[in-house]
Amino acid sequence: MKARVKWLDHMTFVGETPSGHTVVMDGPPQHGGRNLAARPMEMLLLGMGGCTAFDVVQILKKSRQEVTDCVVELQASRAERVPQVFTEIHIHFVVSGRGLSEKQVKRAIDLSANKFCSASIMLGKTAKISHDFELIED
Repeated sequence: MKARVKWLDHMTFVGETPSGHTVVMDGPPQHGGRNLAARPMEMLLLGMGGCTAFDVVQILKKSRQEVTDCVVELQASRAERVPQVFTEIHIHFVVSGRGLSEKQVKRAIDLSANKFCSASIMLGKTAKISHDFELIED
């Protein structure tokens, strides 16, 4: 996999993904940015959320669960000193559907966390990761 990040101006950068998409990243004003876009560490957290949400929805569909929505809410803490790595990340899944099995949702989340989500497993090397979920009947 190969990606590219190009500096535009101030502390604004544009990232180009291998799949041909672009994202803008910017820094806070106190570091020369203009707060025009997400910070790189925010993108990292979003990437983890997207990775695990992708897994959970895919696993639930393969398990013939009638999932209609999946929202992943992430709460992260970072080290106070440089490097300010993530030290704790809590992932809260809100899964909606018709007749969802609590057991199947828990299984999907566990499989994502421990086997499939490369981002979660990688970030788990420096951060304590926890998760919980709630089900909403549609």
